[in-house]
Amino acid sequence: MLIDLHTHTTASDGTDSPRVLIDKAISRGIDVLALTDHDTVGGWEEATTALKKHPSGSNMELVLGSEVSCQDEDGTSIHMLGLLFDPNYTPLIEEFEKTREHRVTRMSRIIARLNEAGIDITMEEVYAQRRGDATLGRPHLADALVAKGHVASRDEAFNIFLHNGSKYYINHYSPSPELAIRLIKEAGGVAVIAHPLASRSGRTIKSETLLKLINAGLDGIEVDHRDHSEQERSELLRLAIEHDLVVTGSSDYHGTGKLNQLAEFTTNPHHWERLEAKANARRVVKR
Repeated sequence: MLIDLHTHTTASDGTDSPRVLIDKAISRGIDVLALTDHDTVGGWEEATTALKKHPSGSNMELVLGSEVSCQDEDGTSIHMLGLLFDPNYTPLIEEFEKTREHRVTRMSRIIARLNEAGIDITMEEVYAQRRGDATLGRPHLADALVAKGHVASRDEAFNIFLHNGSKYYINHYSPSPELAIRLIKEAGGVAVIAHPLASRSGRTIKSETLLKLINAGLDGIEVDHRDHSEQERSELLRLAIEHDLVVTGSSDYHGTGKLNQLAEFTTNPHHWERLEAKANARRVVKR
């Protein structure tokens, strides 16, 4: 059984539309797929319609969610996967909108730093890389840099210019992870921290921060992820077992431009059942 609980579309910084993502997931033989665009529920309707009207008659199940951008008191970027929440819970949606607004200001500042270094890129060129009102993110800037010939791929753009330790990197407003957990759970959903020890992409958080989040009501940990080393996976698995947390594995698929492939890491069906049971209602989308 293939269960992938972390993917992105053009509703944020992925390159596949929600409909195309559903097509690809069904072709890949995925049984349970989570749509988790950054700070938005914008792709939910298209993905739901695509699944229910899919010509294959697939029995794939769709888990609707969002990857919530957060940062701790030290300014460390933390991503929280909110799954199975009620999209009509206003406080959570308002927090998404606040974060999305600040992403625009942050993008302008990053572009200014690049321009000061002699790298020719404009805000208009970045906007041209996103679809509609998709959540603006660094991958759109990466695509603009590719289009201008500054780099050959998204990965190269991040490796050279856009990684968290880059001199061009700038944080944007985002809620604390404790607030994100509270809002997700108030909305009836479940909270899973995404790639917490992703040393391969520079997003490692402190162990004491992780313990704080567990005490704040964290439901699960994304253990199996491309950006985790074997040692980091072992450490996270130990922590999950010690605190009786759900263990997930996910692709963090974004489409073209990143190496991540659908279902390259998956979640054990038992752990998925545990996670779904923690939501306050059965919200998995089925045909």
